[in-house]
Amino acid sequence: MQPNNIKLFSGNSNRPLAEAIAKAMEMKLGECVVTKFSDGETWVEITENVRGRDIFVIQPTSAPANDHLMELLIIIDALKRASADRITAVMPYYGYARQDRKVLPRTPISSKLVADLLTAAGANRILTMDLHAGQIQGFFNIPVDHLFAKPVLIEHLRKTFNDGLVVVAPDAGGAERARSFAKLLNSPMAMIDKRRSKPNESEVMHIIGDVAGKKAVIIDDIIDTGGTIVKAAQAIKKEGATDVYACCTHPVLSGKAVDNIESSCIKEMIVTDTIVLSEKARACAKIKTLSVAKVLAEAIKRIHAADSVSSLFV
Repeated sequence: MQPNNIKLFSGNSNRPLAEAIAKAMEMKLGECVVTKFSDGETWVEITENVRGRDIFVIQPTSAPANDHLMELLIIIDALKRASADRITAVMPYYGYARQDRKVLPRTPISSKLVADLLTAAGANRILTMDLHAGQIQGFFNIPVDHLFAKPVLIEHLRKTFNDGLVVVAPDAGGAERARSFAKLLNSPMAMIDKRRSKPNESEVMHIIGDVAGKKAVIIDDIIDTGGTIVKAAQAIKKEGATDVYACCTHPVLSGKAVDNIESSCIKEMIVTDTIVLSEKARACAKIKTLSVAKVLAEAIKRIHAADSVSSLFV
């Protein structure tokens, strides 16, 4: 690959983030048309020369996940057939990541299927952020660069809280993530023991650790319906925390999530722009958005230049 032959393209799932990444790299997004036929089929046309270029397609597969996944697959196929040299799928949010294992005898492993589809479409590399399950990297037989929003979130938390902070894991699965935040913030950690009766519903059991008299920050990777976070916040407040905050990388916020958060005891919910917020979520005074565009832009520059990306894996 020759210098300066990099190009960025974007589908329709998160155009603002793609534009922010391009701005951080002092570039313009590549020219392409991504639209639909009247029957709903996705149609793509790359309207500039990409032959021999190093291409990065910025497309989180957020809701509607199926539409945005198909857009990504068809864009990759169009670029491959236009003789692009290398195609990297930049997926700040990897849809279907929560279906990473068989939870019942006759169920799919959909995140593996998505990996196979991306590879079959022609992706040569994947760049993603805060996978729900780290083992998804092993579903690919192509390189995967797995970034974290932690540096952006930690910087904000350090500026906002001086002391008296406790980091809370919403469940046992999030303990490692919360522990790493607590270590960097030099704060104690607590964990919520809960049981989930069925998908998108949870029941808080009890809190392990001391939150009384402290400002609590619940750390999670995804907030979907908001049920887990809201119940966790109630339990933490009941145990004597002065204020409760929530923090996540991917604000899926489906269903009545915004209403749930608005009416909860959560003082502020800090999210990133891996997913475009709905108009209702943007209007919610409790939701604060931080951008991961610079982190992704730096990773793209290093991948293109064949430099180490490991210092970004923190």
